[in-house]
Amino acid sequence: MAELATIARPYAEALIAAGADQAAVTQVAALAAVAADAEVQQFAGHPKVTGQQVHELVAGLAGRQQAMGTTALNLLQAVVDNGRLAALPEIALQAQALLNQRSGVSQALVQSAFPMDAAQLGEIQPVLEQRFGRKLEIVVEVDANLIGGIRAVVGDEVFDTSVRARLERMRLALTA
Repeated sequence: MAELATIARPYAEALIAAGADQAAVTQVAALAAVAADAEVQQFAGHPKVTGQQVHELVAGLAGRQQAMGTTALNLLQAVVDNGRLAALPEIALQAQALLNQRSGVSQALVQSAFPMDAAQLGEIQPVLEQRFGRKLEIVVEVDANLIGGIRAVVGDEVFDTSVRARLERMRLALTA
């Protein structure tokens, strides 16, 4: 949603400019997970609910999962005061991207046909970092449709060594 991205950008930039570290961005992500809930959105949209009640609900629910710092709580207060609670998940995404950019690390989505353990990740991480030319923070997702191999996505770059991709290339070569 382009509108939410536009709304979220100044908040994310302000969060990073305020010196937020990975812990603060993680806390904002926890707040965003609560704020994304449909029931919380419905509660926040009720005309008789005050901003303070919304702040307390979101902070309280997220606080059960992890302790909240003042930076994350101040951002939540600003978002709630300005009626932008729906943008909080996008703010968290953009803040993480800005923090990664500042530290020279990129997010990598690695899709695998089977679950991967830490040893397997340890083997492929240096290969992918060399391939993409930067430090990577890897998130693994299981996709049985790949049949075998992996598919790595970093930004708009894709490295696909899956059996499904190989079969597709063979199909295209045979039909050409």
